[in-house]
Amino acid sequence: MIRSALYVPGDQPGKLAKALDRGADALIVDLEDAVLPAHKDAARTAVAEWLRGVEPGGPEIYVRVNPGEPGHEDLRAVAVPGVRGVCVAKTESAAELEAVDGVLAEAEAAEGLPAGAIAVCPLLESAGAVLAAPEIARAPRVLRLQIGEADLRAELGVEPGPDERELLWARSQVVLASAAARLAPPLAPISTDFRDLDALRASTVALKRLGFRGRTCVHPAQVPVVNEVFTPAEEEIAQARDLIARFEGAETGVVTDARGRMVDEAIIRAARRLLS
Repeated sequence: MIRSALYVPGDQPGKLAKALDRGADALIVDLEDAVLPAHKDAARTAVAEWLRGVEPGGPEIYVRVNPGEPGHEDLRAVAVPGVRGVCVAKTESAAELEAVDGVLAEAEAAEGLPAGAIAVCPLLESAGAVLAAPEIARAPRVLRLQIGEADLRAELGVEPGPDERELLWARSQVVLASAAARLAPPLAPISTDFRDLDALRASTVALKRLGFRGRTCVHPAQVPVVNEVFTPAEEEIAQARDLIARFEGAETGVVTDARGRMVDEAIIRAARRLLS
């Protein structure tokens, strides 16, 4: 389970060199918004070279690729051993991901990788993409969804208040679509304010309650906070183990927790998911 995924600009070698030691569970090397158009070809080449030098055993590595045909060039360059997946920017439909699947299949074969080795994580950044989330979630190779809210807010004309409830429906749609397609839980959107860590913690807790189980970060300072929120506390772990032990050792169909409350299979599933 990924708790934190740190974005790293693909055209900044200094940040790439330090990224592996920032404590994030995953890195998302960015070839899209973080790279100026004039620098994209050079960034693609530099990232492909960097990826081949990454030693195994560190954070999972993903690459955010550009939408459309430029993204296909990115895919061919970054389909190398050690890359867990690609984050497809501005995904609008399942059909786009079918094309991505074809490009990746060819790139994997050329590189000698097993078919399907590289997963796809679509970024939903528009009203159309959010509405199409159930279909996108079932496209080839999709591991998890992400919601990108900067473009979405601009398109909707949304101005979130302190609790960001204006985005509740869109966020819930992505969580529901992920669960219905049996995907890994989605990654929550970034917070661009990397100085107010108390606000980051509060918003991350709210996103966890909503069903997200990890969050993307734009600054290394955000990583410890996000990791903390998505790491179960010792008390939660102990309670989950106790519930499972009671359930598995029950001699009747009625199981109660330590406080005498009824426990059913749905609660046990949640406990097992927490322990995993």
